[in-house]
Amino acid sequence: MEFSVNENCIHCGKCIKDCMGKALKFNENKIPVLDETKCIKCQHCLAICPVGALSIFGKNPQESEISRENFDADEILNLIKSRRSIRHYKNHNLDAERMEKLKDMLNWVPTGVNNHRLHFSFIEDVEVMNEFRNYTNGKLLKLLNNPALKHLAGKFERYKDAFLRGEDIIFRGAPHMVVVSSPIDSPCADIDPLIALSYFELYAKSLNVGTCWCGIAYAMLKIFPELCDHLQIPEGYKVGYAMLFGEPDVKYPRATQPEKCQIISVKKGIKNSSFLEKAKRYFWNGIR
Repeated sequence: MEFSVNENCIHCGKCIKDCMGKALKFNENKIPVLDETKCIKCQHCLAICPVGALSIFGKNPQESEISRENFDADEILNLIKSRRSIRHYKNHNLDAERMEKLKDMLNWVPTGVNNHRLHFSFIEDVEVMNEFRNYTNGKLLKLLNNPALKHLAGKFERYKDAFLRGEDIIFRGAPHMVVVSSPIDSPCADIDPLIALSYFELYAKSLNVGTCWCGIAYAMLKIFPELCDHLQIPEGYKVGYAMLFGEPDVKYPRATQPEKCQIISVKKGIKNSSFLEKAKRYFWNGIR
């Protein structure tokens, strides 16, 4: 593993303090050294160095984007409030520039234990999307018309009439789709894809790209695994979720007014006990 610290190091120890895996320590010259067996490859050490003296995995800190310190909180909140599930799209491909921005952003989405092995299957061309749409709709038609599969078709009953009228109840006319899958041995295999799509959705909104969480497509992928073959999902991976996206053909001038969530403030602590005292001693002695 490539790791180096140059002469600009000011020996501040920030990289050591921030290392989650306790993989860094000072040597006799007060220079950080790495224990590769404890490294989770998060690159926090590279990011936190105030003078850019530390390199890991051959990454040049001078090539990293500088982090801003101040963001407009009201603008970010408005972005969150104004995002909508888009179910009406223009029937054309998204321009290449925005498509590449969306794909590139995914390199920075967080994952549990920095297990950065997510797989993203993009349908970038509307004609390919139409082929996938028609094939999947054919599968759903067989499902609805097969009495032997009634136990599987139940969740689609509410959409049956609309589907038989020719409405695109699965893909909502979207020109594009991204399906996220994760390794089955990943420590956070179920959650990581949802985190990734949450970031994708908000960044897409900032680019005036509409999105929709597609639960029906996700269900179809689970019922008909052969659909996963068309999406080139690797062996050893499982589907996490699907999201539709494209140029929206609808605008929402204002945010909604949702019912308030149940948000509580926990004010009562856990009473001390001999067990808790032992746990505290073990915990603090173990990590220090």
